[in-house]
Amino acid sequence: MAFPARFSNLPDYAFPRLRALLADITPGLEPGAQPTILTIGEPRHAMPDFVGPILADSLAGFAKYPPNEGAPDLLAAIGGWLGRRHGLDVAPERLMVLNGTREGLFNAALALCPETKNGQRAAVLIPNPFYQVYAVAAAAVGADPIFVPATPETGNLPDYAALDPALLDRVGVAYLCSPANPQGAVAGRAYLETLVALAERHDFLILSDECYSEIWRDAPPPGALAVATAMGLPDRVVMVNSLSKRSNLPGLRSGFAAGGAAQVARLRQLRNYAGAPLPLPLQRVSAAAWSDEAHVDASRALYQQKYAIADAVLGDIPGYLAPEGGFFLWLPVDDGERAARDLWARAGIQVLPGAYLSRDVDGANPGAGFVRVALVADADQTRDALTRLRAVLYDGAGG
Repeated sequence: MAFPARFSNLPDYAFPRLRALLADITPGLEPGAQPTILTIGEPRHAMPDFVGPILADSLAGFAKYPPNEGAPDLLAAIGGWLGRRHGLDVAPERLMVLNGTREGLFNAALALCPETKNGQRAAVLIPNPFYQVYAVAAAAVGADPIFVPATPETGNLPDYAALDPALLDRVGVAYLCSPANPQGAVAGRAYLETLVALAERHDFLILSDECYSEIWRDAPPPGALAVATAMGLPDRVVMVNSLSKRSNLPGLRSGFAAGGAAQVARLRQLRNYAGAPLPLPLQRVSAAAWSDEAHVDASRALYQQKYAIADAVLGDIPGYLAPEGGFFLWLPVDDGERAARDLWARAGIQVLPGAYLSRDVDGANPGAGFVRVALVADADQTRDALTRLRAVLYDGAGG
């Protein structure tokens, strides 16, 4: 049986690759100790205490088909949050509820990226390294994926403005993640203004992945839609966000997309035919979560505590970069795969090789000299794990 060629060049997903990399190693653990898994960006802070009661009170909603675009009370709660957080006045028709940000980031390309641009095959701009759904979305629409370095030399954000204008003229959509996964870099207002102006000049759409926007060190990151709106260009951005990281509810699979009315109408049309709306009980929980900031503030304080721990344990290592947001460390090593094997063999710690989040371009992989470490354990576990990590990768012979 033949399969579509457009997916043939996709490498195995990061976590199956990691399992294969470590399969022949017995983790190095003290007797009775458990492995320390710092690979997956799955929050482990407590979820809000109102989740259970609201869900229990809403069980009858499972007997009904939910509204495709989102229930009015949830759309109102999301609109209220956008107003408080970003100063935006976003009408309900410019919003759509998602099953997590991954759905929106993928389907936005399906719904909004043209097949051709200026008589040529469309291109999709992707920061390198990146969240892997961006690449499969480009493949699904038959566009050329353009992997743009997001390295320490570029502030760990892609320098799209440095690309050839002829290439930019055939760009359909450009992905941006801020705070960045995996590096933790934040796109400031000046960066976003430059990107929005570039999108207007070359007529492409920005898909802004902001799922880490509420986890930050010193100040809340600006939002791309808010910046574009202030510039009078709100139709240049579709932003996506979710409750996974903000509210420690990754299993709820609840997020939203916000953008121009025409763009959101196309997203809703695609959902009508090929999507699955969020069940009503989950929408009720979501509305409560978007309406409450106390649990977000408490969770952010825990992450800020872990930033301080990471700085204290690792801050003097050459090339260490304190993340501005999100909950990942992007640590420099000689070779990411070897570092991951050493850590597993000598300390029972799992981290993700940076090359698994990147693509080779011109024979070089910008993630090869890094590992990603998720700061999802509690403070004591984080301090212990990072201390042992340092001993293996930086104070000993490993890495």
